[in-house]
Amino acid sequence: MLGQSISLAILLCFVSASFENGTVERNSTDTVFSDGTPFFNDGKLNETKVEETAEEQLRVPELHEKKEETRKSDCPPVGLESLRVSDYQLQASSSLRSGLGPHRARLNIQSGIEDGDEYDGAWCAGLEDHEQWLQLDALRPTLFTGVILQGRNSIWSLDWVSTYKVQFSNDTETWSPCMNGSQEVVFVGNQDQETPVLALFPEPTVAQFIRINPQSWFSNGTICLRAEILGCPMPDPDHQYPVEPERVTTDKLDFRHHNYNEMRKLMKAVSDECPDITRIYTIGKSYTGLKLYVMEISDNPGKHELGEPEFRYVAGMHGNEALGRELLLNLMQYICHEYKRGNQRIVQLVKDTRIHLLPSMNPDGYEAAYQKGSELSGWALGRYSFEGIDLNHNFPDLNNIMWDAQDLATDKKKVSNHYIPIPEYYTTTDATVAPETRAVINWMQDIPFVLSANFHGGELVVTYPFDCTRDWIPRQDTPTADNDFFRWLAAVYASTNLAMANPDRRICHYEDFQQHNNIINGADWHTVPGSMNDFSYLHTNCFEVTVELSCDKFPHASELPVEWENNKESLLLYMEQVHRGLKGVIRDKDTKEGIANAIIKVAGLDHDIRSAADGDYWRLLNPGEYKVIVWSEGYIPLVRRCSVGSDLRPTICDFILTKTPRERIKQILAKGGKLPRDEQLRLRALRIRKLRVSTKILNRRREQQQRHAKVKRK
Repeated sequence: MLGQSISLAILLCFVSASFENGTVERNSTDTVFSDGTPFFNDGKLNETKVEETAEEQLRVPELHEKKEETRKSDCPPVGLESLRVSDYQLQASSSLRSGLGPHRARLNIQSGIEDGDEYDGAWCAGLEDHEQWLQLDALRPTLFTGVILQGRNSIWSLDWVSTYKVQFSNDTETWSPCMNGSQEVVFVGNQDQETPVLALFPEPTVAQFIRINPQSWFSNGTICLRAEILGCPMPDPDHQYPVEPERVTTDKLDFRHHNYNEMRKLMKAVSDECPDITRIYTIGKSYTGLKLYVMEISDNPGKHELGEPEFRYVAGMHGNEALGRELLLNLMQYICHEYKRGNQRIVQLVKDTRIHLLPSMNPDGYEAAYQKGSELSGWALGRYSFEGIDLNHNFPDLNNIMWDAQDLATDKKKVSNHYIPIPEYYTTTDATVAPETRAVINWMQDIPFVLSANFHGGELVVTYPFDCTRDWIPRQDTPTADNDFFRWLAAVYASTNLAMANPDRRICHYEDFQQHNNIINGADWHTVPGSMNDFSYLHTNCFEVTVELSCDKFPHASELPVEWENNKESLLLYMEQVHRGLKGVIRDKDTKEGIANAIIKVAGLDHDIRSAADGDYWRLLNPGEYKVIVWSEGYIPLVRRCSVGSDLRPTICDFILTKTPRERIKQILAKGGKLPRDEQLRLRALRIRKLRVSTKILNRRREQQQRHAKVKRK
């Protein structure tokens, strides 16, 4: 017998205790009865709660201003998209071929370029009739509350299910249809391939098995679908249904999705709790005027300390890839709490490192995805900026500037391999450069970052530069001069990430990154001209990688505690890598003052770095012996041999430079020679000034337009 008879009071109590902070939002979804009468579902799941615990009230009380009455259908996804549901739990009446089997019926799963391989973009039935079905075995009695349906992901085929029925069973022998009173319900499905459509059941139903039974489909296509199912596992006090225990966290953090205002409040709450080690600042605004907030964490916030490296994490470049945003909000809370507790690892990290956390580089995109909800924003909604710009393709393409110069040069050693200036066209007001990108570039000029990572979603892999291939090849391993160290950085994060390091995990879509130990050269995956990673490496001193955090771009809030545990050690250990290699101060012999913009060259590595404004520098290197040459305009070059150990602390390697003697200058000029000049540095500074001027002009223009629009609305 099915579970309609179970007490709803018990069900609601269990739901509230286990699945708070959901982020599925209901659209107005038509449900059609068998007689053609429409049934409408509307409302939200993302901010509803039955009961708020005392612990939550203490956490950040101002974040809970709006409350809604909880409804019995507020259950999270069972996990088709997040891969908590294993392939063997999915069965089907028939399949068109193995690559279109039931294991591919996962919401937002992506297909490969070629149709017909083992990794296609949906489950497709082998027959076209009303008897086809996709079945989920939940492995235990589950309160099923709804279905989210999507068409087939393909650039070659148009396939989706237009209407469908749902049946429930506890033994796969006896099936009961989803009913509304005495009538069987026919649910409205999709009208295109990609838009997820939610249908909530008139009455939640308890069963172990659920079937989706297509009734009609796109006339020029066939029966194909991707799905997510909403459901709450029922209490199992007698442990009749053994399941693998999930990782739980003991960290008291705010595990839910935060919109723009909630994010600001949380950051302020952290700053108020730990005022001695935190500072909130902004680096600019989005197109719609939302501020790009950064949390600085340091034992001396607001100041660059001589010899202390600068580190940054950036999340939300693609607004719908939301996990990185929440991880950074969790991270700032965690560091604050653990610092106050006296956790020596955290205390040392804060003392020795200046940390900058930018949780939302694309707040406009995030807000668009957040309003739809985690399961209904699809694969692309919110990815781009308000202007439709992909921010990870929006930085200057310095790779091809460098490679073109190398191809034309008679002496390739004279071609600059670092601090490459922004091209002239990029500095104009007509250039297609997002205000968010301009803000981040300006941020990079102000702070001498040493190490960074930016967070994305939709895969489980860490990529390292270069991201762009030479000669516009679609994909090809394109290493930097620091390839060995970049591979080390990527491996540090990937090997300690509990999801990536799981040898039994299923691939997300169609790429098997486990064969590469979950790291890959970015260009060997797909070429990305104008990426932030490549720009950081070629324009600044900063080494940066990309972390693809999860198969699900926008995980449901119930997944956030597990994702925090998956990433916590990786986040901390990666930050600590900023202390590998060499560091020191380059000074003038006579004045003892630091020398800014001195060039630090490591023999055998065709990538130089520069000293910061105070003369301090950091050169990330693997263990070994290195010959280091330092030069600055007006000074005699100096050579030292420096040794890097395997311990997680840098080797101090200072340099004291002597100015070129006047007699030597006279000799050079008398022979018609020219003094060496750092023209690259001058051009770089000029282009940055032009970019800042054009940015101010555009910002003023946009603010005026927004003020005029507000006046018109009034």
